[in-house]
Amino acid sequence: MAKRLLVAYGLWALGGPLGLHHLYLGRDSHALLWMLTLGGFGAGWLSDLWHLRRWVAMANGTGSRRGRAVPALSPIRLAGQVAVGTYFGLVAALALPWVPQLLAQPLAVGLGVLLVASVGEQSTEAHRVLTAAFLTSLLFQAQLLAVLPSSLAAGLAAQRHCRYQHPAGPPLRLRARLFRLGMAYLAFAVPVGYGLLRGTAGALGWVGAIPMWSFQGLARLLGLRAGPGGCNERQQWAYQVLGIPSGSGIEEVQRSYRELVKVWHPDHNRQRAEEAEQRFIELQEAYEALGGPRRAAAGGG
Repeated sequence: MAKRLLVAYGLWALGGPLGLHHLYLGRDSHALLWMLTLGGFGAGWLSDLWHLRRWVAMANGTGSRRGRAVPALSPIRLAGQVAVGTYFGLVAALALPWVPQLLAQPLAVGLGVLLVASVGEQSTEAHRVLTAAFLTSLLFQAQLLAVLPSSLAAGLAAQRHCRYQHPAGPPLRLRARLFRLGMAYLAFAVPVGYGLLRGTAGALGWVGAIPMWSFQGLARLLGLRAGPGGCNERQQWAYQVLGIPSGSGIEEVQRSYRELVKVWHPDHNRQRAEEAEQRFIELQEAYEALGGPRRAAAGGG
């Protein structure tokens, strides 16, 4: 079915930041990129207005720009690759602290660069892009600032090995295309959402502990040492650090300790090493404070 320019303009105006006009024109990689970056951080969506006429012609088979065997170097595409690679790398570093950064950061950078490289009629060699991202990240020891040089190295590799895509078969139906886009979007959104929820829960836990700290301070002033359930002051502190109610059983103490140790292990939080090390030590002290009496109680049972 022939694509209409008026429909493309309408979709650009109504759902441009979500890539609806790209979806209509069969530019699925471009649509996914816009979904994940809200229209290329807004600037890409605005610039689309000047390209819609050509893209409609390409969708109708009359506007291809393949004037040479290999695409020319594009500074604009390279800038987009660096920007999206950096964005993906930062998201991975901040939202997935429990994943080793030597794996998560360069992989996210490489996938961001590959997504930009696949926009339109072009493609590139994925293994070369990922290799450049991993080697550069390793050189910088996966520090948070490594996302920028990793993105630049991966973008240059993508530009060096870019080529035109060749149709692999008949076009997919709309349902299959939407399914692929949905799965790709979920692969990005679910880990990020989970990381944000864990971070929010941790922040709320610290805020919720403020009244308890005030109560403990008052108890110290009054000379009261025991807390609810016969727990002393240090045990009360240990329960708060582990984020569990006072008097929780051995299984709950062990479960919470193991989960929090994974989240706050210094090897998984290189971008905030001091905070992670402090929290890691607190968790160990809290576990030891509860471990002695609870092991004795379990042995007596």
